[in-house]
Amino acid sequence: MPLHRDDPRSLGGYRLLDRLGAGGMGVVYRGRSRSGREVAVKVVHAQYAQDPVFRTRFRQEIDAVRKVSGAFTAPVVDADPEADRPWMATQYVPGRSLAERIREQGPLRGAELRRLALGLVEALRDIHRTGVVHRDLKPANVLMAEDGPRVIDFGISRATENLTLTETGQMIGTPPFMSPEQFTDARSVGPASDVFSLGALLAYATTGRGPFDAESPYLTAYRVINDPPVLDGVPRQLRAILERCLTKERDGRPDLGTLAREFAGALPEPDPGDPPTVTLRLGPSDRAATHPGTVTDRERARPARRRGRVRPLLLVTGTVGALVLGLTAYLLGPGAFADRPDSRWGALPGGWRPWQTTLPQTESLIVVGGSGSMSETGRCARHGAAVYCAGQSAPPVRVDAVTGEIVWRAGLLPEGSPRDRSAYGEILGVDDERVLVRRTVSDASLENETISVVALDAGSGRQVWSRTVDEESTFAFFARGLVLAPEGEGGRTLTARSARTGVKEWAAKLPEQHSCTFLTESGPDIYADCLHDDSGKSFLLAVDPSDGSTRRLTASGGGFAGALDGRLLFLEWAAEPSGEDERYHAVVLLDPGTGRRERVSLEKTLRGRIVLAGGTLWSASSNGVVQAVSPRTGKELWRTQTTLEQPGAPVLHKTGGTVFVASPSGRVAALDAGDGTTLWETSPRAREVLDDGWSRSELFVHRGSVIVSTPDGTLFGIDPAHPDKKSASR
Repeated sequence: MPLHRDDPRSLGGYRLLDRLGAGGMGVVYRGRSRSGREVAVKVVHAQYAQDPVFRTRFRQEIDAVRKVSGAFTAPVVDADPEADRPWMATQYVPGRSLAERIREQGPLRGAELRRLALGLVEALRDIHRTGVVHRDLKPANVLMAEDGPRVIDFGISRATENLTLTETGQMIGTPPFMSPEQFTDARSVGPASDVFSLGALLAYATTGRGPFDAESPYLTAYRVINDPPVLDGVPRQLRAILERCLTKERDGRPDLGTLAREFAGALPEPDPGDPPTVTLRLGPSDRAATHPGTVTDRERARPARRRGRVRPLLLVTGTVGALVLGLTAYLLGPGAFADRPDSRWGALPGGWRPWQTTLPQTESLIVVGGSGSMSETGRCARHGAAVYCAGQSAPPVRVDAVTGEIVWRAGLLPEGSPRDRSAYGEILGVDDERVLVRRTVSDASLENETISVVALDAGSGRQVWSRTVDEESTFAFFARGLVLAPEGEGGRTLTARSARTGVKEWAAKLPEQHSCTFLTESGPDIYADCLHDDSGKSFLLAVDPSDGSTRRLTASGGGFAGALDGRLLFLEWAAEPSGEDERYHAVVLLDPGTGRRERVSLEKTLRGRIVLAGGTLWSASSNGVVQAVSPRTGKELWRTQTTLEQPGAPVLHKTGGTVFVASPSGRVAALDAGDGTTLWETSPRAREVLDDGWSRSELFVHRGSVIVSTPDGTLFGIDPAHPDKKSASR
């Protein structure tokens, strides 16, 4: 995840590159030493740094991790528990967590499962040998490195000989993987508790679900304490072993030496003559998704936005009180039991009904593209439970994503404008407070234009501030709470302004004789593709959003699609377009830190509008073909022919394992993300189909519902479980 605006940029001699996650104790960053060594840096939250008890806990964590130095744990590299913001640096382990691995590819089998089981047993032996109990062994705390698993995050570990911080009966852990004694008597937690967690984790690794999963944390806790584990789907040879790991009585659980022998016998090494094991995909599985950048046939780039969820630690005192209050905090905390749908589609928001809205027409005297047209520069953006739209003759509006009601509409013409003036807007971005719009005001001849960035209050639509920008150069870009736009004579000065107030934060010079287009924010920097006005040669410009300092990188060599594994992903153009579609024949992965490039040839040519989401490239071509391609290998995963005409960019719905596409006529198709099976297609919903050629519809997913905007200004919400259910027009 990218650094937040108020995150430190360096600490203890390490440059912080991006966020790896956050939890109850602090934030974890990926950092790099002066020698180039990468580390994971955990920094304590500021509100806890002055708490002497919390500092003691952090010192204990450092001591605990320093004691453990096995092959399957991440050792401490550096630490300063006495700093204003105490921090600790451990070895950085490149690789997905076990949770991400299972979400993306399904349960483990064969050699991969054997390596996980035996690696975790060895890691726990190293941990317990030093007198430490991990206490929070779960899929998110296991990294899947190339040479085996790594156990991380000792934030709630305790040395068995020093229990002073648990004498009040603190309950700490993650409910689906906690042992019964962690709920009932935290002071009695010992190595056997980690064995119970190991059993729950391996059951999850082989089935994709936990042995005590329930609809709520309360019921999960009850099942851990009282019910036998549900091990349906666990391979037969493992089931008896895991049943013993998951017994309620601590003394009945096997020790780690016994487990090592039994796992080795139950999970033999594969015979070289055996056919390869194919891991089955989960159909309705959770898939890690981003808000992708999009490669289109008319756009070189669009910004990529990412959000992450982090599940908090439980830390409350008491026994019965700890169970109730702790689980309440866990349930209500950010990301609590996130993304666990009851079905492929997930639950709809309360009070939701199918709806359809016609966006209002602007009061401008000059109408381009028809009533309420969203064509050309018009687009929508979803933020929270609202959709914000603006187009050529559609003024900025806020629409309730649940009901379809128009909450407000905003005028764009400045006060006192002559009657022959017209204005249209393009949504740049939205946060909790502001809607940023790029406004173009024209006279009757359409030859004289003034371009501005306008900030509207997200709640009321009232204009808060506006600034004129240069129309000859970079389009405005919104990231990290800043609006970046060219200002001044010739548009050679890049100015960063606070999205909330419009106050200038810094200014930087753009390269002479170049036109720059911002692509994305990734790690600590924001990136722009700068094209020479005469030669046509380009390079990437990295801009530090904290101070505006810049550095040049190598040329991109293609259309920008997003960020993958900390690298920028570009698609290399094939020689000639195919009809209305651009064609791409290779992936270029660029490390923005080192400049290193990796080129991956595509097995089959990609066409049309392409997004990167969940580690996969998804494309939709003008003839309705949807493809899924691995950007790491270039192999085509599947290809499906839909009946949609000129579909827009595909959208991956992470909780349902579904890919959605929509056409300018308002037809929508849903495909299984695992194998490309067409689940359904709908009838048209738009009032008319504008002859805008490459203009496409947009699609958003909001808490189980699907929202679509079409170029004619139609906006509608459908229930994907009942896609043809009649909408209520507004």
